[in-house]
Amino acid sequence: MNKRFKELLARQRAIVDGALLAGRGMTEEEKAEFNSIQAELRALEAEADNPPQETPADGGQPSEPAPAEGGQRSEEEIASRARTAERQRITEIRSMCSELNISAERADELINSGANIEAARAAVIEELRRSHAPVPRRADSARTGSGAVQILETEEQRFARAAADGILLRDCTISESSAVEGARNFAGLSLKELAIEALRMEGESVAMKSADDIFSMIMRSAFNPSALFPSIMDQAIQKAYVEGHKTANVTFDIFTKKGTLKDFKKHDNYYLSGPAGEFLEVPENGELKADRISDKKRPQRQLKTYGRQFTMTRQAFINDDIGFVSQIPAKYAKSARKTINKQVYQILINNPKIYDNKALFHADHGNLVTSGSGVTANSLRAMMLAMSAQVDEFGDAAIIRPAYIVVPSGYTFDMYTIFNSPTINTSDNTQAANPLFQYKDKIQIVEDPTINALCGGFGNTMPWWLIGSQDDTDFIEVDYLNGQEVPTLRRSEPAGTLGLVWDVFLDWGISVMDWRGAVKNPGTTVSSTL
Repeated sequence: MNKRFKELLARQRAIVDGALLAGRGMTEEEKAEFNSIQAELRALEAEADNPPQETPADGGQPSEPAPAEGGQRSEEEIASRARTAERQRITEIRSMCSELNISAERADELINSGANIEAARAAVIEELRRSHAPVPRRADSARTGSGAVQILETEEQRFARAAADGILLRDCTISESSAVEGARNFAGLSLKELAIEALRMEGESVAMKSADDIFSMIMRSAFNPSALFPSIMDQAIQKAYVEGHKTANVTFDIFTKKGTLKDFKKHDNYYLSGPAGEFLEVPENGELKADRISDKKRPQRQLKTYGRQFTMTRQAFINDDIGFVSQIPAKYAKSARKTINKQVYQILINNPKIYDNKALFHADHGNLVTSGSGVTANSLRAMMLAMSAQVDEFGDAAIIRPAYIVVPSGYTFDMYTIFNSPTINTSDNTQAANPLFQYKDKIQIVEDPTINALCGGFGNTMPWWLIGSQDDTDFIEVDYLNGQEVPTLRRSEPAGTLGLVWDVFLDWGISVMDWRGAVKNPGTTVSSTL
């Protein structure tokens, strides 16, 4: 029975893990098989708890336990059994929730609802499936005393998670508080030492092996999706990658909109509904006149794929180049964000033709200051008036509130002076209220040295822009495939490459949706002279 029980448990774990790894719930066929296995498990448990009674040697009937005095169990005995069963139910649910990282509050909810062990376990597994969280498991655990199946973490999985965080602790990529338990124990190990431990856990003989020999062994195992050392590298690189993505110093997403597309087709069915018609006076006994809403077609949007590939070389492994694992992935994560940032500013600076076959900033659009200047009160006033004069596709006032001033490095000093001075000097040398002071908390100054680099650096003419609120205008939209902003990281298997290789790629598209959302000032020469 014990062997069969373990086989059934292993199959159940395989079904659940397969669905979780694919990022989905169980199919109907998988659910049917899972429930069928569960029924057989309950039958085996019942058989173990109630073994067949032996037949007496005299051929008579098997003896039964003697009832309490009076021919039936006492109320006290029944109550005692009920209390014992309830204590066992509560203990099992709390233990299961603790080991599967389910909150104590959720455990209390299951207990108070009166759920039995089996129902509580099913609810917990469903929660893990919905959140796509990995269901921990442990090969040496089959069932609890009450028959509830416990799915815990394997020793190899615990080792891989702790080793990955140990690598990142060693290079200060993550903090001690964010690392998993036991990670500090691996922080002092070299890549070779970690690989040796991983190979030992997989049953490989590593005695008297050089670093080059160990590298050859892990390269052979890299094609196995369950290989332990490549899994450690995957987890460490992914974590370092996400940290790098979060700390990328970019500004494009401050004033652009984020969108999502589901595929790589050209999307040209993006329409803008026109305004409702003005209310007309209805004379006595008169009729209401029908109104027709008109639509305007908006620009096309399309995604493209961008990516790179990087390799942990044989030399990096032998030299114990721990920076490869922690620093290189973070650099690629930042590079993805910086690439989008650069592409957005290239649109602002290069002023390409857009959906109406005119330049983005054009006299016909009313969003281009004719003579460039630095940041002055008069230039800002002219740009604000130009934005307020915009009308929408249907001829009504667009009413776009100025929200951002985007400038290269070197303009912000004058900008802060203009906005933060409550008074200004007039032509007759008297003090007057500064009309721009009211905007100091309403307009955000966005400074990005990417503009300086694209314009050739200090000593060259650099433009600047007034951009409207995202609530009032679309202007520029950055779309991602299914809304995924963080690039995908995947271990690759290219032939002839002497090292472990990872692909990193992201799908995005940048579209100008409405030229009314910004006004450009051609600018003036920016000097770095103090």
